[in-house]
Amino acid sequence: MTAKTFELSPGYTISRVIRGGWQLAGGHGAVDRQQAVADLVATFDAGIWTYDCADIYTGVEELIGAARLRLANERGLDAAARMRVHTKLVPDLERLAGISRDYIRGIVDQSLRRLKTERLDLVQFHWWDYSVPRYVDAMGWLDELRLEGKVRNVGTTNFDTQRLGEILSAGVPIVSQQLQYSVLDQRPAASLATLAARNGVSFLCYGSVAGGFLGEKWLGAAEPDMPLENRSLVKYKLIIDDFGGWELFQSLLNVLKRIGDCHGVDIATVASAWVLEQPQVAAVIVGARNQAHALANAKIMDVALGTEDRAEIGAVIAQSRGPLGDVYTLERDRHGRHGSIMHYNLNAARP
Repeated sequence: MTAKTFELSPGYTISRVIRGGWQLAGGHGAVDRQQAVADLVATFDAGIWTYDCADIYTGVEELIGAARLRLANERGLDAAARMRVHTKLVPDLERLAGISRDYIRGIVDQSLRRLKTERLDLVQFHWWDYSVPRYVDAMGWLDELRLEGKVRNVGTTNFDTQRLGEILSAGVPIVSQQLQYSVLDQRPAASLATLAARNGVSFLCYGSVAGGFLGEKWLGAAEPDMPLENRSLVKYKLIIDDFGGWELFQSLLNVLKRIGDCHGVDIATVASAWVLEQPQVAAVIVGARNQAHALANAKIMDVALGTEDRAEIGAVIAQSRGPLGDVYTLERDRHGRHGSIMHYNLNAARP
């Protein structure tokens, strides 16, 4: 059985499955606030007591703050204190050139208010454009807030090896990097994992089920036509294409299905359990649309893959063509297939 907790920094422990907040953002349709808070509390009860959100996820920090308040009111302050909340700080593309210490402080103060807390557990920093070289300064300003006690831990999101190395060399104590990692996308396993291992940086992984593509729904299904119904599916279909195409993807699904049947779980659970076993991985970030999904996601921590399981999955991965390059390099090209579907100024879009 996989360990169910991970010490991300001295004295700071998280659950190895993290409840993602992206699906609760206002841009994904109407959200029943009362039901969403109830589902977040149910996730806590299922053993997933770490949550992921961001300044750019419309309304999500407020929902998690309300869930924390409900836990405090109904279960006591000790229960609320066990809840771990990771947020992100994502300056808009158009703001990068003028980024300032006051801007960083303002975003952190905003997250503190929304999350109804006096200290943020982890702030994960993202920077859209390396040609605007202010990211080391910005991380330094964020670290000042850690030293003040407003932030407990600082991390990054989707930095490549060179730039993460620059931040670490500047003396910023990065504990984690959030990034995309799956049986379809092993870009983190190259040079970034080596750098992370040398510096005690752990990976918090999204995309472990490829937006739902790694699931029974797509087993034996015909290749879908583009464009797909939402941007997430478009994004991960591009990853499938880079991996080796639909036929190889179906071979992978069949292997994951056989392994899942042996363990009494579904394809998505096996795919996420595989990511949890990879070097430097502390946790996987999963979405849950309701309480049943939360209970299913908790089973990820109960799966122990065997030697033959890993060999079967590895044999399919060995046939893959990609995706190639460092973490987020494809997505960072705003004119490329991957980068052209990104949204870059989401704070500006907030009401």
